[in-house]
Amino acid sequence: MKQNVLQGKEPGPKSGRRVWMIALAALALLLVGAQWLGGQVAAGNLLLQVPKAGQISWLETRWAYFYLHIFTFVPVFALSFDSNVHFYKKWKHLLPAILIVGAIFILWDVFFTASGVWGFNHAYFAGITLLHLPVEEWLFFFTVPFACVFIYECLNFYVKKDWLAPAEKPLTIGLAAVFLLTGFLFWGRLYTSTTFLLAGFFLLFHYLFLDGSYRSRFYMAYLLSLIPFLLVNGVLTGGYTREPVVLYNPDEYLGIRITSVPLDDAVYGFLLVFGVVTLFERFRRRRRA
Repeated sequence: MKQNVLQGKEPGPKSGRRVWMIALAALALLLVGAQWLGGQVAAGNLLLQVPKAGQISWLETRWAYFYLHIFTFVPVFALSFDSNVHFYKKWKHLLPAILIVGAIFILWDVFFTASGVWGFNHAYFAGITLLHLPVEEWLFFFTVPFACVFIYECLNFYVKKDWLAPAEKPLTIGLAAVFLLTGFLFWGRLYTSTTFLLAGFFLLFHYLFLDGSYRSRFYMAYLLSLIPFLLVNGVLTGGYTREPVVLYNPDEYLGIRITSVPLDDAVYGFLLVFGVVTLFERFRRRRRA
């Protein structure tokens, strides 16, 4: 018995699965790392002129970005105490997920800001910065996932039928393929390639190794959350103000906009919120076990 313990067990299916998980994650990081280390960004080439959907005069203030957080967070916070959804009871699972995923995205944000992939218009934020990011930008990685997971939880409670469940597998594989193909085709564009490659690899990783029972539910929730997302991001990208709050280098993104919102932003938001939902579900189910 002692000899068997010392020798250990033969590698099983779980250990082999773990190796493939690590290999796929390493490949994604290697490709993105090669982009980040080898990419050449033209400094100071940030775009001020964008398509307009209208103009909201009261947003012409240095508090504009902060107002967006109030608009995003306060209604959701108030509705968190709804007697049906009980969203406030789920904060203990949600907040750690937001902090972990948010930390990764903040590092990404800091690097892209320093590299000149994007920047911020000083006319629309209060002027307090940390690691060259406005404080309002830090708050983005809290308020947006917080609101999107609230939508996800409301749909889970009020819409019992999982409408996208029959199409979940082909939808997941199709999205992963489109994201990866776009990332490789636009390899020279740092924002596009990074965002689409990471989203594609994360979807592939999720499909192969993680619980997929909530993926179709997430897709439906994200489709719904695109409505407020496009409104909020429409302000940030200049659709409703004289100039954008967030400025993009035109050489580093896809160049396709939904009103004023770069298509890349929608995929970036998808990756951010899906990462939070994945950890949220993992923490919640671990607590139940």
